[in-house]
Amino acid sequence: MSAVITVATTGPIATKADNAALPTTPDEIAAEVDAAYQAGAAVAHIHLRDEAGRPTADLAIARRVMDLIAGRCPILVQMSTGVGLGVPFEEREQLVELRPRMATLNPCSMTFGDGEFRNPPAGVRRLAARMRDLDVKPELEIYDTGHLEVCLRLREEGLLDEPLQFSIVLGVRGGMAATPENLLTMVGRLPAGAIWQVIAIGRANLQLTAMGLALGGNARAGMEDTLYLRKGELVPGNRPLVERAVRLAGDLDRPVASVAEAEALLALPAAS
Repeated sequence: MSAVITVATTGPIATKADNAALPTTPDEIAAEVDAAYQAGAAVAHIHLRDEAGRPTADLAIARRVMDLIAGRCPILVQMSTGVGLGVPFEEREQLVELRPRMATLNPCSMTFGDGEFRNPPAGVRRLAARMRDLDVKPELEIYDTGHLEVCLRLREEGLLDEPLQFSIVLGVRGGMAATPENLLTMVGRLPAGAIWQVIAIGRANLQLTAMGLALGGNARAGMEDTLYLRKGELVPGNRPLVERAVRLAGDLDRPVASVAEAEALLALPAAS
């Protein structure tokens, strides 16, 4: 079975002070996405930054990033509605109005490191309904076991369509620890027919990405999840991390999905 590789170029936390190669401007993000596409990524998970490098849900910046990416390559865009801890939910949810092919849907509020990640139940339901109306495919980001139960309830309420698409996030302080046991537990609890990938934050990134691919999941790679290629060696950009994920998939006899194949594997609605 082919593996869908997603590149997560930027994220909401790291800065250029942490790694100077981190892309933050629209042009930098688009260039990094294109390089990742050339290396085998079929999906680009997008976080936005303002001129000061802070997370933002500014629609003009989002539109520019999407246009710049489309001008470079045909990769599928998945917009993060998580954006950043300090950005109000009401601003974050507006990003789906730009109709990216996909967007994240975070089902629960939680402690996130030293901050609070707010996803109020009424807002989550409203966003899920709007994504359904706009044919934007939700990627359900689950950071703990109870998050899965909330997603299943949303499905029962008719707010999510099958097949459900999950990212199992491991390693965020406040969520599940990045351990093989936690990954196995979550994979075993997913509903039949679910599409999933593992997002392992920090030092466990390589091992759990490999484990996820071996278990039949997809893979995410990029500087949102780790700033290092190996211990003590800062990665010089997103492409080496994508290339590593592609090699892992190949070593497991899982060919990397093209964009067209990823559209089918992820059961995306037809492009408008």
